[in-house]
Amino acid sequence: MKALVKYELGIGKMELRDVPVPVPEYGEVLIKVRAVGICGTDLKIYNNTFTSNPPVIVGHEFSGEIVELGQGVKGWETGDRVVSELHARTCGMCRFCLTGNKLLCHEKRSPGIGIDGAFTEFIKVPASLLHRIPDQISFEEAALIEPMAIAAHGILEKTGIKPEDFIVILGCGPIAILALQIAKAEGASKVILTGIDSDVKKRFDVARNFGADATINVMQNDPVAFVMKETKGIGADVVIDLSGSGAAIIQGFNMLRKDGRFCAMGLPHGDISLPWSKLTSNSANIFFSFSSGYNSWENSLSMINNKKVKLNGFTENIFPLGRWEEAFNLARVGEVLKVIIKP
Repeated sequence: MKALVKYELGIGKMELRDVPVPVPEYGEVLIKVRAVGICGTDLKIYNNTFTSNPPVIVGHEFSGEIVELGQGVKGWETGDRVVSELHARTCGMCRFCLTGNKLLCHEKRSPGIGIDGAFTEFIKVPASLLHRIPDQISFEEAALIEPMAIAAHGILEKTGIKPEDFIVILGCGPIAILALQIAKAEGASKVILTGIDSDVKKRFDVARNFGADATINVMQNDPVAFVMKETKGIGADVVIDLSGSGAAIIQGFNMLRKDGRFCAMGLPHGDISLPWSKLTSNSANIFFSFSSGYNSWENSLSMINNKKVKLNGFTENIFPLGRWEEAFNLARVGEVLKVIIKP
């Protein structure tokens, strides 16, 4: 089968290769990959700015259907339409594994990063990680479940949304627009998104169509001044960072009200110096969130199935695997909402 392989460390070092079809072991299933989203992490792996374990097949935001069951698999059948959580390999014996937090296991290996991923025709995963795709959700839409689960974990399970919260989301990428819809569904009074010049062309319009009360181009306007004016000098109840930008994060803390909640999900390129004295005196509540677990996947599927979160507009840019370079280049520009590959 064809697969997109990061074959060694370094910038680029990625190509289509012929690789064997994986064989499911005990407790695993073999999945025919139907759609895979290009994540910012995939671009970072290409640029050699994110840890990977080459040679490795990249790609992790995937959906597909079961074509083979390994021994011991129960509750699943061939033909089932599924998505999968990502902690495919863990130690099974540490405190995190034993308390249902495998996503935090020190030995966790995720598809597309630590072990072979989904930019290919077939992938094997443990059956215990599977979630069923509702009939009315397409394979292309289901490829959005993984990034949405990231947002759901940080927002719903870690930070929390209270009715009438004033919320600012730093960033205007796909996860940010999913986070916008989650916040609105949970009863936020206003949700503001920030972005940069490249977001004006497409993503700001999409964000407003999905319910954003305002969008701010931080390269042209001061988002802190805007938020303080809108909140009569009090500040935002919740700030959610999905940008990973050090400058944006500092702005986020400056627009957060006293005793406000800051949700950190974006991955910065390096360490950031924080205004610790101000955060302490303001009694800021900071919630760091990484990856996702069972509840966030089920919550995401439920919210989409019940039309609390909509995915129209996310699946307009679809490429075959053979045009992966063109797809990566389009995703890299950052003007479209999401780029999907269909192997």
